Amino acid sequence: MWNTLPARFLTLTALAVLTHAAASQETHPLSIPPDSPRWDLEGNAKPADYLGRKCLALDGGAAVLKDFEMRDGIIDVDVATPGKRGFFGFDVRIDKDGANFEEIYLRPHKSGLPDAMQYTPVFNTGRNWQLYNGPGFTGAVDIPRNEWFHLRLELIGAQAKLYVKDMETPALVMTDLKSGVQKGQIALMALIGEPCFSNFEVRSNPDAAWEHHLPSMPPNTITHWSLSPVYDALSRNLERPLTKAESDSIQWQQVEAEPPGFVVLYRYRQAPHPAVTFQGDFSKRLEPQPGMKVLYARTTIHSDLDQVQKLEIGYSDDVSVFLNGKILYRGRSAQGFRDPGFLGIVNPENDAVYLPLKKGDNELMLAVSELGGGWGFICRLSEMEQ
Repeated sequence: MWNTLPARFLTLTALAVLTHAAASQETHPLSIPPDSPRWDLEGNAKPADYLGRKCLALDGGAAVLKDFEMRDGIIDVDVATPGKRGFFGFDVRIDKDGANFEEIYLRPHKSGLPDAMQYTPVFNTGRNWQLYNGPGFTGAVDIPRNEWFHLRLELIGAQAKLYVKDMETPALVMTDLKSGVQKGQIALMALIGEPCFSNFEVRSNPDAAWEHHLPSMPPNTITHWSLSPVYDALSRNLERPLTKAESDSIQWQQVEAEPPGFVVLYRYRQAPHPAVTFQGDFSKRLEPQPGMKVLYARTTIHSDLDQVQKLEIGYSDDVSVFLNGKILYRGRSAQGFRDPGFLGIVNPENDAVYLPLKKGDNELMLAVSELGGGWGFICRLSEMEQ
């Protein structure tokens, strides 16, 4: 579903202090009615009437506020939706190319569940909801249907807070925004769900300090990697390791994993958007997926002796693991692949591979393919149980 739609579409105490300081200096709010020419309507977006109000109706569309950029500030809007299923909310700090921004949205079909709302950064047109999950990214909230309720998004430096109905207690606190874009356009967005938005207001606040609050890097996380260019996955035998000549001909890019160990490939490569077949028909999950891309990631593991070491690996969406030029493992962890409800959320406990290390340097190489929802991996070496 995510692949077929347009891509444009602190601590808590410290965050509260920053919010209070910014609010005390806030500017006057700017109100934009639904039929204003200030809206740049994209996709299936239009002015409408719903539940007695003039509104903007979005269903696979977006409404971008023209001639306005914001770093820190507050967005207020009422929303109502008749849809049982949906993805709708805000795109903020959209860069000039429309390829990188922050996205915060509700899933009404997940009302009350741990992922009823989500924050995902968008890099190079790719959403990363499979990689960024859990506290600071997802949360539970009750989402009404067929009634108006209020949303507020507060941007404070590298942090943000989302309020849903209750304007006193944030429903989701985003402690570290990931896109790196510090200022840009804002938009209302909806992938599906027929949401309607009314009473839109925005106000800019003075810039708060830009402070990252990263998780710790667990011990034995593999952080140093080199990346290849991107290839058409269906044109390659992904169970065959690269030859020395192939590897030597590649211009490898050195990258560092970000805490707690993710290598987020959309940061370095343009996101592919293949139209996968199996999300709508589980029986097609083994078919080739046109548009799937692959890149190779390599690193060196030094061992003081011949030994077997456990590698914990999480990945999205498809991986082959090679050690010293021999394949050890191949797996797929895409949305809807392992069972119809499986989301492909990435964590280092997804799978384990046992590495027969030789004394000295060992080359570990991954072939990582993408089908949607975030492209990346995380690897940790773990002590084997005796």
